[in-house]
Amino acid sequence: MLGNQIVTQTTEDTGRRVLATTDGVPPVVEVSFEATGEVLGVGVKEFATYESQVRSDGTLFGEGQGVGMSERGETYSWHGSGLGRFTGPGGAMAWRGAVFFESQSESFAQLNDTVGLFEYDTDGGGTGKVTVHEWK
Repeated sequence: MLGNQIVTQTTEDTGRRVLATTDGVPPVVEVSFEATGEVLGVGVKEFATYESQVRSDGTLFGEGQGVGMSERGETYSWHGSGLGRFTGPGGAMAWRGAVFFESQSESFAQLNDTVGLFEYDTDGGGTGKVTVHEWK
């Protein structure tokens, strides 16, 4: 059952690069970003990277990972996968998928047994917004 919203963040791209191009296969694009916001009501800053590739129907498949830290120095990490689509000029995209967390910090211990379902929307200019709801 879809539960509470556990993450709300704004993002800003910090780098992009093309990882591979081969005959007839779309390139893999890597995007790194920083995020600020809240996880479980705690203020955090996060660093993350994802790779995406355009599929034959024009949608995108991506996988990523990140690490975040609270203002008190508590940390968590995540790994996720999702599907995306282009929504506007300049590479604006909408992503939907699942994310899995891990943390040894007391503030984020709840994340260890939570599957997160995310919505990540970017504007094509390097900024975006992400929300995650718990799925239990």
